[in-house]
Amino acid sequence: MRRDVFQAIADPTRRKILSLLAQESLNLNSVAEKFHSSRPAISKHIKILTECGLITIKQQGRERYCEAKLQKLNEVSEWVEQHKIFWTKKLDALDDFLSKESVLNKNKKAGKKSAANKSSNKNSLSVKNKK
Repeated sequence: MRRDVFQAIADPTRRKILSLLAQESLNLNSVAEKFHSSRPAISKHIKILTECGLITIKQQGRERYCEAKLQKLNEVSEWVEQHKIFWTKKLDALDDFLSKESVLNKNKKAGKKSAANKSSNKNSLSVKNKK
């Protein structure tokens, strides 16, 4: 199965692992000790992160150390930026539309009020004239 960086960051445990490894390289046991999950569960997360290219594992003597390779997160950043631009334009257009509608509604209400006032003034004058 082909994995991508979005699959890697979809899981909160994997995001936490990335955060830990961004600060320092850790051996597999040290990573596993930071979680309440089983060692095999953490190993699966490590495997997925490795397949996605977000971490590498280096053998140093008998220990295997995990190291973050965060350059792949640029894919996420680029995707987010594209969608941010798209939605910013859409929301700005919606804001412009709603502002224009608000002005039109205020003008309509003001027109109705002045017509009602004129009508009210005519009625009060006719009542005075009848007395």
